[in-house]
Amino acid sequence: MDYYKVLGLNRNATKDEIKEAFRNIAKKFHPDKHSSSPKSVRDGATVRFKQASEAYEVLVDDHKRADYNLQSNRSGSSGSGYGYGNYGYGYTYDNRRNNSANYDYYSSRKASVSRFQIALGYINSRAFLLHVAFAGAILSGLAVVEIGRDAIWKMQNPGKSFEEAMETIHKTKTVEEKE
Repeated sequence: MDYYKVLGLNRNATKDEIKEAFRNIAKKFHPDKHSSSPKSVRDGATVRFKQASEAYEVLVDDHKRADYNLQSNRSGSSGSGYGYGNYGYGYTYDNRRNNSANYDYYSSRKASVSRFQIALGYINSRAFLLHVAFAGAILSGLAVVEIGRDAIWKMQNPGKSFEEAMETIHKTKTVEEKE
């Protein structure tokens, strides 16, 4: 679905033109206006209204519009949702219906999530933060043990370094072996 075509606009449309086009379509296809129409007309109007609402939501927001334009330019088409199909993050109704066993979600042309965004999402995830906290606790524990070991050594062997103590032990063993 090309959001610009849904609203009857070109890619250079201003926000005011987008708002005006949406208002005109909303007036024409609003579900309340077609409440007494036959079911087929009512359903068609509802679909058009939802498409226009989705297109407006994306095109009026500068960030979403830039992402949509970038994705539609990459694919060489005029766009087909790219993550704004009410599911978010590249998961559109068309992606959901693809039942291919070899379907790779992240390498599909419709996925709007880059590998960087995936990594950033993982870094902000609860699992990653728990792993970092656990690793920090382990490293802190090791540091405490190391500091404690050094403190105990200094209490038991004042004025001696570990190397001096090892030399003394080695000399004592050699003297005992000679006897």
